[in-house]
Amino acid sequence: MLNTINTRAGTVGDAFLAASRQAWLAGLGAAVVTRDWAQNEAGTVLRTLVKEGTAVESRAIRIVGDQVETSFAKANALWKQARDTVTFTVKEYADTAVALVKQTLPGTSPKRVTAVRKAVRSRKAVRVAKAKTAKTRSTRVVKKVKRAAKRA
Repeated sequence: MLNTINTRAGTVGDAFLAASRQAWLAGLGAAVVTRDWAQNEAGTVLRTLVKEGTAVESRAIRIVGDQVETSFAKANALWKQARDTVTFTVKEYADTAVALVKQTLPGTSPKRVTAVRKAVRSRKAVRVAKAKTAKTRSTRVVKKVKRAAKRA
């Protein structure tokens, strides 16, 4: 019986040794296959991946840039509409005020009325100039964002 146990113990030990050796040899084989793949095929695979990544990146930048540009266009349109509404309203109130001054002070000369109108118009010109400056600034910001998006 003692001989039987020893024989089995030797067979089990040999099986463990063979299994661990096979695992070692499989790892070496994987390393060799990986090395060969890296030398022969990896370059083309990586170049293909870089090309695809570049295409996706440029599309994403274009989409983001278009959305930013659309947002600025909408904001500028709303700004212009608000400015026009305010200008019209102020002009109406100014004309009403001038008419009331004429009625209240009948001795007011036409020169004085003209001077008041010019003063109102010059203030409007200052507001229009400020609005144009703001629009120019927003255009510059859009261009900077587009340049930054292209560089990224």
